Amino acid sequence: MSAATLQSPAARPGTSPLLTALFRAVRGLAILLAVLAAVEGLVVVLNVKPWYVPRPTLVLNAILATPEPYVQGFLRTLTETLMGFTSGAIFGVGIAIVFFRARVLRELIFPVFVVSQTIPVIAFGALVVLWFGNTLIAKAAISFYLTFFPVTVNALLGLESVDPRQEALMRSFGASRFQLLTRLQLPAALPQIFVALRLASALSLVGAIVGEWFGDTVGLGVLLLQGMYNENVVAIWAAIAMCALLGTGFYAVVAAAERALVFWGAEQ
Repeated sequence: MSAATLQSPAARPGTSPLLTALFRAVRGLAILLAVLAAVEGLVVVLNVKPWYVPRPTLVLNAILATPEPYVQGFLRTLTETLMGFTSGAIFGVGIAIVFFRARVLRELIFPVFVVSQTIPVIAFGALVVLWFGNTLIAKAAISFYLTFFPVTVNALLGLESVDPRQEALMRSFGASRFQLLTRLQLPAALPQIFVALRLASALSLVGAIVGEWFGDTVGLGVLLLQGMYNENVVAIWAAIAMCALLGTGFYAVVAAAERALVFWGAEQ
């Protein structure tokens, strides 16, 4: 049997991106189902009490029995996460460009950013809710708070890693500062930026959920609190499962965007 035959469809040369994505999705789903089946079997065999770890089928039945609050909570938390993630990513990249071009501003403002990240997210969330009230903007602001700093740091690191010889070559051909930024510096920084974006995809979700703990009627964070107050372990695990679904899906979208935009990474 040849080596080409042993390769998965995703690894074969000339395979379409759609087929590759479909193969990865099916493979991921198969792994997930295998893990859930193993957990189900272990819980039954070891006779684990439901208030510790319920069987996955019980969690699934709880979601299917009353799907509306879980769907509404998923969509609400997704909206908050997307708002915070998008604004945090744009601000992080933008401020990194400013710091890259103006070292004086970086020396003045960057330490303030560092100090801001030492504030516990619970304390910051309380302040944001007092400022903006119990609104969608407040939840997105907390998500923004956890997103912008890693994006800023990694974008700045990527911009500073550009080879000076490449910059000198482009300048010798008359490239402007804007052309240097858009055609050399930002593309070179994309791998570092996406490292931060993958991390921020999880952090922004955490920020949205924490924001919902300060008071809301819809959201996955609300479902977690309701399950805790009612001492309903199955409901807590159902909310955790929806959070995991949202976080994993969001991370997968960011990773897919990275593969599409940083296409030269697969060739190295």
